[in-house]
Amino acid sequence: MPDAKPAKAAKPAKTAKTVKTREAAKTAQPAGAATPAKAAKTSPTANIRVGIGGWTYAPWRGPFYPADLTQSRELEYASRHLTSIEINGTFYGLQKPSSYEKWYQETPDDFVFSLKAPRYATNRKVLADASETIERFFASGVLLLKQKLGPINWQFATTKKFDPEDFEAFLKLLPPSIEGQSLRHAIEVRNESFKTPEFIALARRYQVAVVLAGDSDYPQIADLTAPFVYARIMGTTDKHAKGYATKTLDAWAERARRLAAGTTPDDLETSAEPPSKIAARDVYLYVISGFKERNPAAAMALIERL
Repeated sequence: MPDAKPAKAAKPAKTAKTVKTREAAKTAQPAGAATPAKAAKTSPTANIRVGIGGWTYAPWRGPFYPADLTQSRELEYASRHLTSIEINGTFYGLQKPSSYEKWYQETPDDFVFSLKAPRYATNRKVLADASETIERFFASGVLLLKQKLGPINWQFATTKKFDPEDFEAFLKLLPPSIEGQSLRHAIEVRNESFKTPEFIALARRYQVAVVLAGDSDYPQIADLTAPFVYARIMGTTDKHAKGYATKTLDAWAERARRLAAGTTPDDLETSAEPPSKIAARDVYLYVISGFKERNPAAAMALIERL
């Protein structure tokens, strides 16, 4: 289901003519931390952003969201404790332009969204036929996120196998920019047939990131193929208050730093030789699936470490 449509942010308290008390005025201020979480800057050109998938999930009310926080202010709150959110609703259907405008308005200036692209573009036999679906997606209001628009994640079914000719035809359909706004594309492939140097070479040729699947049953492909890294870690459990054991959180924080520095950690699986040139890269790391109730805690624990 698409994420809940956030309501307009509360209007700031007016002058004494409104006879509002100071306490009433306080409730009109943005929900969440006094100082929004900031992306970890590992170099003058690289940031590490950490977040979760979506922001509307009933079990988060209490463990993550304050008990007295209205649902309409959950994005406002989440965006001040995390540095990015992957929007899942865009995978199931087009969103309204007004939704993108509200998401932009309710989040801090430095916040970034990633979007899961429509399943209708990737869940098809012939990928080369996805042109119209891709065009409709980008015409639906996506660009209204402006500088807060991060990578687009094109997720493929586990049954989709690597067909070099058809996959390259698909990559040619992904626009590098629209109306002067640069776009970043990530491809989430989940079939073992993609673990080949030929696929890695193709991804590098078109400067698209291969999604790094961590702590999951999906094939892991940690090769660096774009000016950024897109990772989804899926191993949170109810055994730990922060979703992961302390040593595992430390390990993922260190992996994120190494990826941002332009190298792949030795404990991650690759399918080809590393790039000839080491360069700093932005990292987008999302805590997804697993024991979902703990995902915000895990994400915030990683932000603390970075």
